[in-house]
Amino acid sequence: MTPADPQNLYGGPEYQRLLAAARRSLERTGGRLDGSVSITAPTDAEREALIGITGSYRPPGVAKITVKLANLEAAVQAATGAPLTALLTRFGGPLVDRPGQKQAQARARAQLTTEAEASPLHAQHSWYRSWLSAITTDGTLTSLINKNDGAALTRAIRVLEHLHTRPGDAPPLMLPVLAEATTGDTKSLNHSSGALPTLVLRALAIAKDTTLASGAEARRDLWDAFDVIVDDLASRVLVLNLPADGQGLGEWLTGAARHGTPFHISLHQLVTLPISLNHPTVYACENPAVLRRAAGELGPKSPPLVCTEGRPSTAFHRLARAISRGGGTLCYHGDFDWPGIDMTNQLISRYQASPWRMTASDYLAGTSATGEDDRISLSGKPQPTPWDPQLAEAMQRTNQTLYEEAVADNLLDDLGRDPSW
Repeated sequence: MTPADPQNLYGGPEYQRLLAAARRSLERTGGRLDGSVSITAPTDAEREALIGITGSYRPPGVAKITVKLANLEAAVQAATGAPLTALLTRFGGPLVDRPGQKQAQARARAQLTTEAEASPLHAQHSWYRSWLSAITTDGTLTSLINKNDGAALTRAIRVLEHLHTRPGDAPPLMLPVLAEATTGDTKSLNHSSGALPTLVLRALAIAKDTTLASGAEARRDLWDAFDVIVDDLASRVLVLNLPADGQGLGEWLTGAARHGTPFHISLHQLVTLPISLNHPTVYACENPAVLRRAAGELGPKSPPLVCTEGRPSTAFHRLARAISRGGGTLCYHGDFDWPGIDMTNQLISRYQASPWRMTASDYLAGTSATGEDDRISLSGKPQPTPWDPQLAEAMQRTNQTLYEEAVADNLLDDLGRDPSW
């Protein structure tokens, strides 16, 4: 007897729910046929089809019909000459062996964990252990295994080992150089290159006791904290009157200061043409309009002034470290909004910066002079102001943003009266 065409025999809608239930059962149990599947509220067509398989009559309106998988296997085998799994594969693709998958996943998980714990970093650094625990418990490791990308963890460990075994006086690394040295691919640590760069940055953020913020500048800043340079031409910092020692850049800065000319420094220049600074006080502002006014109104008489131009760039941070190494104090003023306060806190924490006209009285004086039509409400998460707790209280009470350019007159007065310049 010639076997029937499975498509003609079992391809109708009356078999769809039955075969779907059989697939789920076989995938869940690894192909075992000792179970049963049920169809609730069967249609008349489904009821008649199931009667044909079970050999047992079921009246119209029956609430549920249960079919043993062994009986379904026998019926399919007799009708088509092939097992049930072949029929299900033809209609829906190969069955997934979920128990086998779980076992393979467990083996891969154990192998990767063992490899990660074998790194010297595991015994030496608590941040490494915290990172490994985080990616193990939050599903990251499972996701890598499911995507067959466990090698990303192996490569991430090699990158972290490389960074933490470099001598303290080693020169900064370009990101492609680091990628080539640790993975053999100059582009492997680019942001768009899969899971690897995120894995590494998560570890570096934990090592620095910070959160992994979004955005290109935040990523560049974190890489830079470990002397890895992402884009040394795009990252810049604007300065005014910042004479420095050093060939090339130091000479240019000193010449610009003689003329009171604003000067953009690139990260590339800071790395390739090192400078040393010896200024007891360097002022810093957030808005370039303040620096522009200082250049126009004070010129060479303005004390050293650095501008973040919004969120501090990697170049700004490298320059701030040079100022600190030279024994200088960074006096910072920014916007009176919650992001501006957060930025102030970060600069105080990283460089022991001194807040400049960032008190409650400064804020209240500025907001009281703001016209009703120009008032902008604060947004974002409130931030503490430990240098003046009354400032945070005043900001929450007043709920008004005060941008830096609105108080530029006071800042210019301070710069003009600075006795050290």
